[in-house]
Amino acid sequence: MLGRTIARHGLTLIATALLGGLLSATLVRLAPGFNTDEAALDPHLSSQSIQALHQARTEQHNILRFYLHSLQGALHGDLGTSISLKQPVRRLLHDRVPLTLRLVGLGLLMGWAAVMALALTAAWLRVMACDLCATVLTGLLICVPAAVLALLSVLWNIPGALAIALIIFPRDYRFTRNLLDKAYSLPHIVTARAKGLSEGRILFWHVVPSAGPQLLALAGVSVSLAIGAAIPVEALCGLAGIGQLAWQAALARDLPLLMNITVLVTLVTLLANSSADVIGHVWRGQQA
Repeated sequence: MLGRTIARHGLTLIATALLGGLLSATLVRLAPGFNTDEAALDPHLSSQSIQALHQARTEQHNILRFYLHSLQGALHGDLGTSISLKQPVRRLLHDRVPLTLRLVGLGLLMGWAAVMALALTAAWLRVMACDLCATVLTGLLICVPAAVLALLSVLWNIPGALAIALIIFPRDYRFTRNLLDKAYSLPHIVTARAKGLSEGRILFWHVVPSAGPQLLALAGVSVSLAIGAAIPVEALCGLAGIGQLAWQAALARDLPLLMNITVLVTLVTLLANSSADVIGHVWRGQQA
């Protein structure tokens, strides 16, 4: 049963990544101004250089042929060349992925540490004032756009990982608090409270294990949220990661670079979600 679940997630991951790459390439190709290259406006370029720029764009007009050719090259380790940066895409991703992974990883760690600390404290104390303060705090943070938090991190010299943590914290907290509240209404937990068990024992021995699979699923979803938050944070903070690279590629309509970044982000997101689902499946099997 577990093997079938893993195989199903693996096939879904591959199919979704391939479809995501094709859709991203199609959207970039259909975007207004795709055939326009700012480099061609440079008066110092020769006519041969301008013609070469136009030729590079012309080869991408047939998006299906371009995509199949890119897949064939990827199978041999060639991810193409960035049109705007004039560097191999493989080298660009290799140089920038570690920074983004570190930034997103620290942001998730700090964000979830704050989520669990506040949610467990509110669930343990069960004081209305504590819940009200947490609700107001998360409500205010949700109202602040990610780009504003990124700008504040620059002005106040706050690490980019902390900005990502502040972006994911309010959304994850609300779901986590609701999951814990729902777990408190389960029959065996109601029975445990009726028998006089302490709040701490009920929370950590019954409520958290019952909500564990849903919390794992939420953690997997928050990975995609953190990656999305990394784009404005890296772009505005001047951090040379995948988020900044995606922003530059989008402005330049760099089709080879954008397509590979989309596939990479899709793979990471689906891998996180699938891993959370498989672990949750095992967790539920042990509780049954």
